[in-house]
Amino acid sequence: MAAATVLAVSAAGTAQAGVRPHAGTATGRYAVGVVDYDLGSTAYRLAETGEPGELAGTVHYPKDHRGAVRHPMVVLLHGLHETCADRKAATERDAAEKAGDWDAYAAAGQKLYNWPCAPGIRPIASDHGYDYLARDLAAQGFVVVSVSANGVNASSVTGDQNASARADLLDRHLALWQRLDATGAGGLAGRFVDPATGKRVNVDFRHRVDMRRVGTLGHSRGGAGVTWQAAEAHRGRWPAGVRVKAVLALAPAYNVMTEDMSVYRVDRTPLAVMRGSCDGQVGQEAFSFADDATARGTAAFYRFAVRGANHNFFNTRWSPDSGEVAAKDDASHSPALPGRCGDGGADAPDTQLTEPQERKVLSTYADAFFRRHLMGDHRSDAVLEGREHPLSCVTEVDVRARTGR
Repeated sequence: MAAATVLAVSAAGTAQAGVRPHAGTATGRYAVGVVDYDLGSTAYRLAETGEPGELAGTVHYPKDHRGAVRHPMVVLLHGLHETCADRKAATERDAAEKAGDWDAYAAAGQKLYNWPCAPGIRPIASDHGYDYLARDLAAQGFVVVSVSANGVNASSVTGDQNASARADLLDRHLALWQRLDATGAGGLAGRFVDPATGKRVNVDFRHRVDMRRVGTLGHSRGGAGVTWQAAEAHRGRWPAGVRVKAVLALAPAYNVMTEDMSVYRVDRTPLAVMRGSCDGQVGQEAFSFADDATARGTAAFYRFAVRGANHNFFNTRWSPDSGEVAAKDDASHSPALPGRCGDGGADAPDTQLTEPQERKVLSTYADAFFRRHLMGDHRSDAVLEGREHPLSCVTEVDVRARTGR
């Protein structure tokens, strides 16, 4: 086989003429429908510890099926975040932190990381934090499922076990979808509801989802989960009839202390990794870890470094504009440099992206990546490989691409 092509490209400069519109521009071929499903907050038990986990998610899908078209699926998996919207506990935790009262801090934190949530306290719907991305992708012809991982977040699993638990959660959802597509039966049959009203909605997904063209996107610890699931060591755990063909690790919080890199090694599945320069939670090791995990592989690998992006703005529920409990800007700032940010220390070298700008970057590159590797659409190869920069008027995206061999 031919050697892999390696590109190292900076996105500085003007936008290329004639670049086609990407997701995030409110364009698309399909009208989009949206439904939720929830099989219960204790629908299964984590294999690692026996703690409870939910099987719930939100689905954006092309409403116009156009005959016998089978649409590829993209599954979104959020990372570690508070699970319960207990505003009183959040206030108590902030006060305890200021006072240095770490016992009170831990007690308040337990209320925020609880599962199921206490009576009268609603869960934080982190899975809905990517609705903007799911809507954009569904308009392009994908069935997009964003799954809730609050049970995993509240559990005691750490390190490689945490990545394994998230991968298992993905596989459980994919098994439900594989059966629904094949037979119209199983756990999801008759379980879809309108997210606005909670009323039952009848959507027939039989023979409409191509379970052999599945993409995954994981944010933060979800990024470690999707990498674990796609690893050569774990492909045998995929549900029968399911094939994962593309993986995007978004600001992935990998277990850099792992003693066995083989459990993350992805050889045959295209993988992309994205991280912002103002990420206050995940460092540059996100890139080096993913590079090591794919170094022996034959599939494509992409690295997107986004100037001015932090960690939380990719999820609307974790971002300050949402007003949600525990939402915050995680970037590091210098009082002397308003509007600028960094990933720690006193430096704030980059202009910080707004919440909508950061999400536009993700939608644009995720759209290009999944259309290329799930639909065989090569029209965005120049964007994926850093030869065209459709968002140069917004920010710089430094791209490195290894196109496969």
